[in-house]
Amino acid sequence: MRVLGINAVFHDPAAALLVDGRVVAAAEEERFSRRKHGKRPVPFAAWELPEQAAIWCLEYAGLSPADLDAVAYSYDPQLARPAEELGVDDPWDWLRQEYARRAPAFLAAALPGLDPGVVRFVPHHIAHAASAALAAPVTEGHGNCASLVLDGRGEATSHLASHWRDGHPQPLYAQRLPHSVGLMYEELTEHLGFVRSSDEYKVMALAAYGTPRFLPELSELVRTTGDGGFITERIDWAAFAKRRSAADPITEDHADLAASVQARLEQVLLELTRWLYDATGGERYLTMAGGVALNCVANARIAADGPFERVWIQPAAGDAGTALGAALYVARTGGERVEPMPGVDLGRGFSDQEIEQALRRARVRYTRPASITEEAAECLAADGIVAWFSGRSEYGPRALGHRSLLAHPGYAWNLERLNEVKGREQFRPVAPMVLADRAAEIFQGVLPSPYMLFVHTVAPAWRERIPAVVHVDGTARVQTVADGPVADLLRAFHARTGLPVLVNTSLNTAGRPMVDTVRDALELFGSAPVDLLAIGPFAVRRA
Repeated sequence: MRVLGINAVFHDPAAALLVDGRVVAAAEEERFSRRKHGKRPVPFAAWELPEQAAIWCLEYAGLSPADLDAVAYSYDPQLARPAEELGVDDPWDWLRQEYARRAPAFLAAALPGLDPGVVRFVPHHIAHAASAALAAPVTEGHGNCASLVLDGRGEATSHLASHWRDGHPQPLYAQRLPHSVGLMYEELTEHLGFVRSSDEYKVMALAAYGTPRFLPELSELVRTTGDGGFITERIDWAAFAKRRSAADPITEDHADLAASVQARLEQVLLELTRWLYDATGGERYLTMAGGVALNCVANARIAADGPFERVWIQPAAGDAGTALGAALYVARTGGERVEPMPGVDLGRGFSDQEIEQALRRARVRYTRPASITEEAAECLAADGIVAWFSGRSEYGPRALGHRSLLAHPGYAWNLERLNEVKGREQFRPVAPMVLADRAAEIFQGVLPSPYMLFVHTVAPAWRERIPAVVHVDGTARVQTVADGPVADLLRAFHARTGLPVLVNTSLNTAGRPMVDTVRDALELFGSAPVDLLAIGPFAVRRA
């Protein structure tokens, strides 16, 4: 089967393509439109349709829309209910449902030659669950695992606990709206002066600076029900901390509120995973997806204190991942055996010839050194900042060595320096990438950790050696690297410095999507104080 998956309902519109059960391509619309999270500007603020992403996926595979056996749309309008009936405040709910109802027509218009009759609706949380259960290497495409999905909302629910056997889900509990830990975290994000449905990771970072002194009160307002579900009462955030605008300073109350909500979230998730473990009869593996699964602090807590032998989280756990999940689910229910996700490098890539042609068109001076890894390692060892552009771009929100901004971890000032380069708040940490065979001596936690989805405790002996990547609470969000160009770069840097670690953050500036094309990379290099652009085998240096 040739199945195209589509998320065009919530934020992060995306497309993903499966051919004969194998993931061939996946990309988010923001990488094409250059609008972060696929959000159109006001006054008509709405999510984009992933037209460019879908067209690219087909072109990459050499397919036409008429070749598709199915288009899997990650929302089922028959399950939807009006926002007011569900008790949620969602001014764009009507538009989301209208998109879904008209999906066959607008997809056929965007993809000429597509038969509207091949469009299949997949419930939103089933798509989330499938994106992990069917893509996880631990389940080998069979989907034998427990699955936990938590996000802001789907059609009428905010959570799905299920047991997957041979690639088919048995739903165990679905939490009906308005109760939603995802929406609760979104409300807190907005109250603290950040962008709702976008900046939740900033709240997670801020929590490390606070004390969870509001935890007793929050435990009464947010609680599990003992049957697989939970309750989130309406919370008067101003009773804990004054509402903050983006220009206001962050106070101790703000940090303590963030710490308290983060702590309560972790407790609730642990209780839900313990219930799920019992409900599945002690299933060994837990797979997770949904926006809440991008909370790497909570993920580490589940892995450390939860009952499951292993936890695997979809790297594109947010709504972009439902495009992949919907395609996997339709293929599997159609009788195909699907393969595990091969990695996150599923987006656009460029040949050496294409890169060089783009550099020539831009009339920039460049060289082709004998080894771009050695060239970059030399720059990094001298405390330069390197923009690293290698292979196909990442699917999901994490830069994992394909579109990354790299620096020396041994100098504490590089945290402030990179935050200034990117235009970010100074309380936000940057992450380490580390050689997989050296990770255990430096970081304590889930290993290997190739997708930067867990936090790890930094060994005391290493905290002074790599201060740029150590958060205020002594943790780091680690990516382990076993092979490929980034592993070669880490080895070359280690040979010069004795450190098998590099600072890694996404190759973008604040408010912009990650760099995707050669032109995107040149635009960033031209506007930010980066010392070296390592792009394919070529080197572009600051004049």
